[in-house]
Amino acid sequence: MSTVENLASDNGPIAEPGSFSYDKPAYRHFVLLMLALVYMFNFVDRQLLVILQESIKADMGFSDTQLGMMSGFAFACLYVICGIPIARLADRSNRRNVIAASLAIWSLMTALCGMAQSFVQMLLARMGVAVGEAGGTPPALSMISDMYPEKSRATAMSVYTSGVYLGVFVGFVLGGWLGQVYGWRTAFIAVGLPGILFALLLCFLVKEPARYRFGKPAVETDKPHGSLWGTIRDLWHTTSFRYIALGGGMASFASYGMGNWLPSYFLRAFETSMGEVGTWLGLASGLGGIIGTIGGGLLADKLILRDRRWYVWLPATVIFCSGGFTFIILTTEHLYLALTLSVVSTAIFSSWLPAILALSHGLVSTATRAQATAVLYFVINIIGMGMGPAAVGFLSDMLAMPEGGQSLRYAMFTAAIFGGSLAAYFFVCASRTVIRDMDNVPA
Repeated sequence: MSTVENLASDNGPIAEPGSFSYDKPAYRHFVLLMLALVYMFNFVDRQLLVILQESIKADMGFSDTQLGMMSGFAFACLYVICGIPIARLADRSNRRNVIAASLAIWSLMTALCGMAQSFVQMLLARMGVAVGEAGGTPPALSMISDMYPEKSRATAMSVYTSGVYLGVFVGFVLGGWLGQVYGWRTAFIAVGLPGILFALLLCFLVKEPARYRFGKPAVETDKPHGSLWGTIRDLWHTTSFRYIALGGGMASFASYGMGNWLPSYFLRAFETSMGEVGTWLGLASGLGGIIGTIGGGLLADKLILRDRRWYVWLPATVIFCSGGFTFIILTTEHLYLALTLSVVSTAIFSSWLPAILALSHGLVSTATRAQATAVLYFVINIIGMGMGPAAVGFLSDMLAMPEGGQSLRYAMFTAAIFGGSLAAYFFVCASRTVIRDMDNVPA
């Protein structure tokens, strides 16, 4: 059964008056694809800096530590700080409007990155991108949980999260060739501005779905209540939620530590061009990531019918298995072998996220889904996006070997092994309490 057929088989009573109706599977899937495209724009803007950072370094004289700060810690700080209050707003208001406004903001700030004349200006522009992107995922996942029932939710979320790898593909390929032919400044402007137009399109074509719990209409008591800190405290006291957040953070640490520096590694270690590296890594990350993400969602939906602990067993397994491929990629002297194995490694590693996202919504009531997503992403991104690239850049500068690719290689390998091992451990820990915690969610 295909992904679309699998989703279409769930005909829960999701309805909305008017020509745009969520009781029609076709419109439901159309909205899902629109949200996935928004997520694509999110990662196009992120990956643009990654593929262009060697040109920026040569032009502006930035160090690896500064580059790691721009793509990692400083970006992540604003992203996670703004994410939770924006998610609380989304739980109380029109989520479609929050997503559209956020998309317009981060797209504009991406274009402004092309006009930066100093490290401070570039850093501020990237922080502006982070503020905008903080409002994208929590309300989108909340909408998806209202559009699809639990039995197909991991699959629906895998379609949404495939936007990550489509964005990586577009960002690497388009950014690589635009940067090589026209320069890095033009690349930022050309890639940033279309997002503003897509935000307007989203407002015209996507309607806000009604809020539901397990396919039933939400009731008055489902409205958000209590303080923000109270919500965070309740989530953190849910044992399995705490472990999946920490596990996701360490998995993201390994992913960002590798992914944000892989283009620079290939450019330093092998004789190749920015356009070629962008094309190969775009295909590797895009193809492997989409296959792995959607496959992971489909597999999770099937496995949890046997045992709900597969929500965390599956992520632990795939992260552990991807370690061998990482070792070969960073030790081989053959460029095309490393690039080819990147497809396989990305496909395996990327399949962990849909199960965790679906589980996070199974651990909370419908009234706090967006906030639960924001808290989860807070931990994931402050550890992963915030510390991963910065740690690799700092360690690379500390090693400071004459062969630039060598120091970066050891720094990336350290991040991958450290993050992946701890991630698998935390997911296994979550398996001990996940069934109890899901059964104890308030009705």
